[in-house]
Amino acid sequence: MDKTNFNMIKITFPDGSVRNYEQGVTGIQIAESISPALARSVVSCSVNGEIVELNRPINTDATIALYKFDDEEGKKTFWHTSAHLLAEALQELYPGIQFGFGPSVENGFFYDVMPAEGQVISENDLPKIEAKMLELAKKDEPVIRKEVSKADALKAFKADGQAYKYEHIDQDLEDGTITTYTQGHFTDLCRGPHLTSTGLIKAVKLTNVAGAFWRGDAKREQMTRIYGISFPKKKLLDEYLLLLEEAKKRDHRKIGKDMELFMFSERVGKGLPIWLPKGTQLRLRLQELLRGLLRPYNYQEVITPGIGSKSLYVTSGHYAHYGKDAFQPIHTPEEDEEYMLKPMNCPHQKNMIITESEKRIFAIKPMNCPGAIEIFKTRTRSYKDLPLRIAEFGTVFRYEKSGELHGLTRVRTFTQDDAHIFVRPDQVRSEFENNIDIILKVFKTFKFDNYEAQISLRDPKDKEKYIGSDEIWDESENAIREACKEKGLQAHEEVGEAAFYGPKLDFMVKDAIGRKWQLGTIQVDYNLPARFELEYTADDNSKKTPVMLHRAPFGSLERFVAVLIEHTAGHFPLWLTPDQVVILPISEKYNDYAHEVEQQLHTVNVRAIIDDRNEKIGRKIRDSELKRIPYMLVVGEKEAAEGLVSMRQQGGGEQATMIIKDFAQRINDEVENQLKDLR
Repeated sequence: MDKTNFNMIKITFPDGSVRNYEQGVTGIQIAESISPALARSVVSCSVNGEIVELNRPINTDATIALYKFDDEEGKKTFWHTSAHLLAEALQELYPGIQFGFGPSVENGFFYDVMPAEGQVISENDLPKIEAKMLELAKKDEPVIRKEVSKADALKAFKADGQAYKYEHIDQDLEDGTITTYTQGHFTDLCRGPHLTSTGLIKAVKLTNVAGAFWRGDAKREQMTRIYGISFPKKKLLDEYLLLLEEAKKRDHRKIGKDMELFMFSERVGKGLPIWLPKGTQLRLRLQELLRGLLRPYNYQEVITPGIGSKSLYVTSGHYAHYGKDAFQPIHTPEEDEEYMLKPMNCPHQKNMIITESEKRIFAIKPMNCPGAIEIFKTRTRSYKDLPLRIAEFGTVFRYEKSGELHGLTRVRTFTQDDAHIFVRPDQVRSEFENNIDIILKVFKTFKFDNYEAQISLRDPKDKEKYIGSDEIWDESENAIREACKEKGLQAHEEVGEAAFYGPKLDFMVKDAIGRKWQLGTIQVDYNLPARFELEYTADDNSKKTPVMLHRAPFGSLERFVAVLIEHTAGHFPLWLTPDQVVILPISEKYNDYAHEVEQQLHTVNVRAIIDDRNEKIGRKIRDSELKRIPYMLVVGEKEAAEGLVSMRQQGGGEQATMIIKDFAQRINDEVENQLKDLR
């Protein structure tokens, strides 16, 4: 036997092919063996599922995947190293600066820093920091990984005066888990992975400066957070900046204000949206759309309270798992102040209300599930009663941090188009498939044609985050895999993204300008029915525990509306838009005729409004365009005399003169055509 074979290892690629390499081969060497072009474009690789640097030696048989910047894993590595490059630049520009955490994020990276006394970093400083980053990147500094002991790490970062790094090492890390990465004169505490060199970073844009509390704790110091993004080619940065400009035009906060859909009030509170009349009507039409989709499936709609007894949420697990996102207590004059003080010391009781009369603690509702469970328990259930489908447009509450609030996409109260479906184990797959159909029908209705399905699994390395046995989790995860396979739905798996009570299928939608949003979700839950001791009588007269599915095709109405606004730039389908038609009299003389037109349109269910302001017709047209009203009807002397309207389409489209009846028929035909596939 050739002894050299003992130095060879087998490398398996994603397509199943296998190649032999010498022991100690690296990812970059494997890429070079395939093609020089590939070697120039890869930025990281995974070895047996772990993302590592391209220069990390591989000493045993392994599966490998090579990642370019275009890949999500490649972007994470690229942006992680860019965060370190930002820190290196800050270290040179701001002597004495201290560093917190600097991860990659969905669109770029950030670093939390504490400038030295007398130093302030503002957005005006970003160009000079960018310039320093590019200057350092051109040096093509190698990024060197080193494993260190906890004692040595503490000693090194203490010597550098890095108090935050020292605290992190001291409180969070153990021997055998600590690595550092060095580039140039900058060393950072980090798990990696990283680029092999900073020279791959060719374009940088620092986007904004914000405040962030150390460790996310509002009681700790507020640090300066600097956000940025980077690319391997300047062309990619230029394209990104154009995308940012387009995103600004589509910002749902601005369009929502222009269209008078919703508002926020400081007096009411941050993150608490107020739906205006037009926005409320839009929401109600979305709800009616979903009710129509659910009719063939025999759903029963319910309403549950906005608060519930603490014991309810302790049993469900929400009390423990949502404590950090809870609201502060609400005090009323009837409450016993002394009694209130004691339970408030527990961090998980921030959202508690205690009533004087009952001495009971109540929680503001974080999720709708427990209410549906209590409805199931109202009477004895038989296998013949299942599936039992309970739907609710349920409003829930989470205490999001002020810095994380953003329009309708991140709020402190939101309404889920929720449903909880109780099934026998043999019904799980078919019911799951039904809900896939419902979600895909919603996407088709709103032209969300570009989407990905993600099976969100628990992290087996962090089982304390979840409830339930390994057997139940395996059964739940396999049920989702089988349903996706049956529906021909290509779904990738994401470890650590499951709900605490069960795995789920999430739908990630890309909007018109390529941004990814998580919308619809379906979850399999064997755990909550067992925790609440739910039972049904099986066909053999034995008692069985049902399985519960959670599903929300929109996700939440707030988030869905925000995404829909930005996807369509506010140009909603005609059936959904708040105002289908605006009537524009040329002068006050024709206001009476405008009201006649409005009345005729209302009688045939066309939503019309009148702009009878004393303004020039050009101004009225421009304002109607801003409000995204699909049709404008200009009326003047000729129209009033002959019973006509002069139609203009939004965006400078078709113009025509016609009788009112024909125009109304056109609107109703267009609406009917848009909705025909849903009936």
